[in-house]
Amino acid sequence: MSIYNQNSRKIIVFHSFPPLEDGARLSGYSALLQAHDLKVPVPDYLCTIGTKHKRFNYERWRIFTPRHKPEDTLYGHLIFALKYEGIDLAVLNALFQKIEAKEIQEIVHAEPTGSYSRRLWFLWEWLREEQLIIEDATTGNFIPLVNSKLQYEGKSYQSRRHRVRNNLPGTRNFCPLIRKTEKLEQCISKNLSETSIKHIGHTHPDLLSRAAAFLLLKDSKASYTIEGETPPHNRIERWGRAIGEAGQRKLSISELEYLQQIVIEDNRFIEAGLRKDGGFVGEHDRSTGMPMPDHVSARAKDLNSLLSGLIETYEHLRKDDFDPVLLATVLAFGFVFIHPFEDGNGRIHRYLFHHVLAEKGFVPKGLIFPVSAVILERIEEYRKILEHYSKPRLDLIEWRPTEKNNVEVLNETIDLYRYFDATKQAEFFFECVEETVNKTLPDEVEYLRKYDLINEFIKNYIDMPDNLVDLLIRFLVQNDGKLSKRAREKEFEKLTVSEIQAIEHKYAEIFD
Repeated sequence: MSIYNQNSRKIIVFHSFPPLEDGARLSGYSALLQAHDLKVPVPDYLCTIGTKHKRFNYERWRIFTPRHKPEDTLYGHLIFALKYEGIDLAVLNALFQKIEAKEIQEIVHAEPTGSYSRRLWFLWEWLREEQLIIEDATTGNFIPLVNSKLQYEGKSYQSRRHRVRNNLPGTRNFCPLIRKTEKLEQCISKNLSETSIKHIGHTHPDLLSRAAAFLLLKDSKASYTIEGETPPHNRIERWGRAIGEAGQRKLSISELEYLQQIVIEDNRFIEAGLRKDGGFVGEHDRSTGMPMPDHVSARAKDLNSLLSGLIETYEHLRKDDFDPVLLATVLAFGFVFIHPFEDGNGRIHRYLFHHVLAEKGFVPKGLIFPVSAVILERIEEYRKILEHYSKPRLDLIEWRPTEKNNVEVLNETIDLYRYFDATKQAEFFFECVEETVNKTLPDEVEYLRKYDLINEFIKNYIDMPDNLVDLLIRFLVQNDGKLSKRAREKEFEKLTVSEIQAIEHKYAEIFD
């Protein structure tokens, strides 16, 4: 009797997915997860075979027709998964730890030239680092591992043993995957890099320089604000200078540690460098001090392996034509999920967005995208994107509190951080980049142009020092073009009513 779909005659209730109609059958990854009781984060979307002769989507379910029904075997569901759902390394890795090597060997021996059997053969040996008792393939065309219609592929490397082209966008130690969605395809087609360069091309160099300086400080301040901090101006400037150098130095573990030293100037109360203990993001119980994690960091003993894999994957994709925004997503979110430091992870995570976009030439030279400022405006959405990764993993991590009210992870968790779906994070970051290109940058340049016009008018109209002119304009900006009663009676009490009216009129003419 097959171990798959034993409950197909009942209404299917599967994890947090909505219930399915009577007669529906789990297929592909959903069947494998159920049958083998795999302890992995459940994918965003799963598949079933419905009773109607029409393919459709129902919330997180992808419903296929009866003619798509796979053979109710391990191989049948694996073929369905690879064909229609793409590669899920987390699920496959967990599955391969549950089944015997001979089950994959039998599949390959039954279909030695089959495209799916060879993919499975490669994936087993790649994930398990264990060679099956199978002779090297000698016939058959080289086939791509990743279906580029379903997921974004990396640079292709031939595996002659399997006659497979390994186009996974990463290495065994770090390989997130991103699904091709309508939203991402539309974003990529907009050529946002060209748009930003085109916008900036019409900007006077002096204006651009001033915009860049302002946006740099704005982004640095926003990055601290996201962390709930309000540091003195000199620390904001210091981190701003570091952001301004993004993309100029090679990425390495020592470079990440150097960045932490800039973020955390006073390290008397933390241990700088890679953590030697556990870590988590969350609160402590007020009465007991017990940890209350929203996110549990990778174990300290796994940090070198994970970060080396992350950097190797970055170098692997950087030399390829992998989309820069997708690459920034994989690197920056991968880093913050690993959470390798005691403190400073969030700001370095957002620095890595700058690093990739600058190094790949996505941004005009000399300009920093105010990514953190845009994220700050979308802070609730940003938190949800982080939780989208963290929440499903909390139940899979066994931990206990330490004497210092930290967490000690008790089970193997490294795979949670190296194999994950980064699609939702990519969609969010692309939206931030698009808003930066089409709104934030043009708005700042336009504001400076208007500022210069009102500045020139005031100086020609009244003999006033530069610092007071700047203060006057700031008051007007803050109060929708009107000088407040307080400003009239204090800082600008010497201005006449007619002078104020003339300035307000000119401001409205320029800014409206």
